[in-house]
Amino acid sequence: MSIEAHGPGLLQEVKMADQSLLSESALGWSIFALVFLVILSFSWVYIRKYQSRQESEVISTITAICALAIALITSALLPVDIFLVSYMKHPNGTYKEWAEHNETRGQIEDTVLYAYYSLYSILLFCVFLWIPFVYFYYEEKDDDNINKCSQVKNALKYTIGFIIVCAALLLIGAFVPLEAPPNQNGTQWEKMQYLFEELGNNHGVPALSFSISSLTLIGMLAVITYTAYGMSVLPLNLIKGTRSVVYERLENTEDIEEVENQMEKIKAKCEDGRPLSSRDRRNLQEFEDKLQVLQRRGRHLEIAESHCCTKVGSALRPLKILLGIFFILFALLFVVALFISNLDKALHSAGITSGFMVFGTNLTNPLNELLLTLQPVFPLDYVLITVITMYFVFTSMAGIRNMGIWFFWIRLYKIRPKRTRPQALLFLCMILLLIVLHTSFMIYSLAPQYVMYGSQNYLLQSPMPPGNNTTWTTKTCDADAPQDECTVTRSYLFLHKFWFFSTIYYFGNWVFIGVFLIGLLVSCCKGKKSVIEGEVEADDSDMSEDEYVH
Repeated sequence: MSIEAHGPGLLQEVKMADQSLLSESALGWSIFALVFLVILSFSWVYIRKYQSRQESEVISTITAICALAIALITSALLPVDIFLVSYMKHPNGTYKEWAEHNETRGQIEDTVLYAYYSLYSILLFCVFLWIPFVYFYYEEKDDDNINKCSQVKNALKYTIGFIIVCAALLLIGAFVPLEAPPNQNGTQWEKMQYLFEELGNNHGVPALSFSISSLTLIGMLAVITYTAYGMSVLPLNLIKGTRSVVYERLENTEDIEEVENQMEKIKAKCEDGRPLSSRDRRNLQEFEDKLQVLQRRGRHLEIAESHCCTKVGSALRPLKILLGIFFILFALLFVVALFISNLDKALHSAGITSGFMVFGTNLTNPLNELLLTLQPVFPLDYVLITVITMYFVFTSMAGIRNMGIWFFWIRLYKIRPKRTRPQALLFLCMILLLIVLHTSFMIYSLAPQYVMYGSQNYLLQSPMPPGNNTTWTTKTCDADAPQDECTVTRSYLFLHKFWFFSTIYYFGNWVFIGVFLIGLLVSCCKGKKSVIEGEVEADDSDMSEDEYVH
């Protein structure tokens, strides 16, 4: 039955609700637009800082900036989703006037759902088509005898494999039923028809959810490898600081003199005309290579000593110590919250076959309580989620920079300021994209109630003795609440469509905690890093010798 059939009064009420909806949600989307501009600017500065000045490429730079910005924007949508479902209700559990109608709430849910559709589809496009194509295009460019047309053809040939994987993930997610068909004795055509109907009713959510969850598994491995280590190495490096550049120059000069003396001793053996033995020639070559590295270190140290950034860094030493203390406390809060969440799942969940799902929080989780406290004062929770995301990016970058990009035991690329190759930048952004994508799932592990319902409450009728008036009690929204009383965030639809992904995330969180503790121990045992850490290494023969002067 149409709204007009109920009379002009109801129609006018719905129109007023729509107008109120626009005004209420305008603030949230305005903040989101501002964050969009900030994220885009941050991505540009971040990529420009690390790209090589000698081998920079316009297309790879634009690709890296856009990929990183899209990943961060996707994470920024999560608190907007939570804010909108929370803002529908008063603290006493009743719906606000503009949100009393299901049609109005449906408009909000559909808007957020389509935003997730768009951003996740762009993520799939970046991971399976755009970034691989640009990467293979520049890999083919290294061959001087190949033309542009052949470059494009070869890049597309390798990219097709990624497209096939993406299509397979979408098909698996779309046509693997979450529930058995109601008519088990039906024909194969009837069962296939049921699958297509389910796909249409769910607007393709399972297909997209399965693909994104599969990517997030790779992101989980990157988080365990790089972020867990970076969370320990970044704050401790800030606290410990760097070695004195004057002392390093003196030490480097002594090393140069010692190597030169060793070389003179070897050369003295052939002063009478006798040829050097193969062992002496091999040792002499090793000393010559070592001398070249030490001389390059000397030039870099000389520049670092006179550079204004070194002097400014020394002046900002107290601020770095405070920032390092903040980072280590934040990391400990993060790990403690993750440990309590996993412990809660281990003690109170339905087990492995349910994805260790916990309805509500049975143990006090500090981060969940903090988010619930900040959520009513918009945008404080948004700021905290943004800080968590940025913290993930910075600590992940610290881990990647210290470790490099590895394929099993083979190091593929180094990540260094102003000296990172275009292919390494694309790898870097792919890893950061997957890491940021995994942060949404980790935030759910840290604050499940906040991610599902925000700060929503509902009214529960309390039974009273005969003759007394009915009383209503305000309760926090959880899985036991009536379906129409609490609105679940759209992000939750993508997070837990398939229980086995949640199970893998649960065990991955335990591994993350273990790697963080190991990384913290290793970082504590290490001494201060060099002021030119990572700038000069023995295998830098492929880098320009003139780069150090820039």
